[in-house]
Amino acid sequence: MSIFPENNMRRALHFVFKVGDRAKMATFYRDILGMKVLRHEEFVEGCKATCNGPYDGKWSKTMIGFGSEDDHFVAELTYNYGVADYQLGNDFLGLTLRSSRAISNAHRLGWRITSVGENLYLILAPGGYRFYLVDEDEPLLTDPVQKVCLGVSDLLKSTHYWSALLGMKVMEKNEDKKTVLLGFGDSQFKLELHDVNGTVNHGTGSGRIAFSCPRGELPDLEALMKKENQNILKPLVSLDTPGKATVEVVILADPDGHEICFVGDEGFRQLSLVDPKGNELLEKAMAEDKSNEWFAKHNRQKTTA
Repeated sequence: MSIFPENNMRRALHFVFKVGDRAKMATFYRDILGMKVLRHEEFVEGCKATCNGPYDGKWSKTMIGFGSEDDHFVAELTYNYGVADYQLGNDFLGLTLRSSRAISNAHRLGWRITSVGENLYLILAPGGYRFYLVDEDEPLLTDPVQKVCLGVSDLLKSTHYWSALLGMKVMEKNEDKKTVLLGFGDSQFKLELHDVNGTVNHGTGSGRIAFSCPRGELPDLEALMKKENQNILKPLVSLDTPGKATVEVVILADPDGHEICFVGDEGFRQLSLVDPKGNELLEKAMAEDKSNEWFAKHNRQKTTA
């Protein structure tokens, strides 16, 4: 049983994807899926909480989704200027969303899409990330994004971690498929754990899933993980975004090394306000990005992470 049995103050925020080509990324998320750029930020050095991975150079963050993180689960797209592509493992197994429109957009724009079940299609985002599209109209009052599926090596052990330690409620178990569905609330986005019958490989394109909780819970969460001898990747730290709110975060890792960010909700709600100029800032950054030309001029190639 969870030590947070009625914890509905926690909520899912976003999943971090590493991208090597922002132009292709923009086409997929905006033109195929129909998401909107919520905000775009540029940074001259690596994140103290390794939001952009183990890199120290210039990078950008683009938040994109069907609506504000106040009530939608969105994607955080991190772009490192010197990295062209990343190697995927079996850690991230897919994001599922409801959208007949996205299926239609994929066919119209010639993006490869494959039927994998009744009313269910598989489409690959730039970099190879799997997205599953349910052939139904996007819901008007709720988020089209339904769940993210992560691979685990020991379903029982991982279920205990996410439910008993992090406070998620077990919504559904499927012994045949070796999956467990969890969430912080019935109406919230869900996390699905899938037993991969072996070791979880994160590759170099491994992402991170983010949740918020009341700021005052962060020290207690960190203390609990220490008590339970769990992996803390980054102890409680304050993160600054130029011109925006400062937030406090704790970065954890589950038994298979999936990175989990818990951020103080109060500061994050200020930080995550939708920027009406977000799309314009992304377009400007892409237009001014001369990294491909620089590498070509110096007869070098961008790194394969």
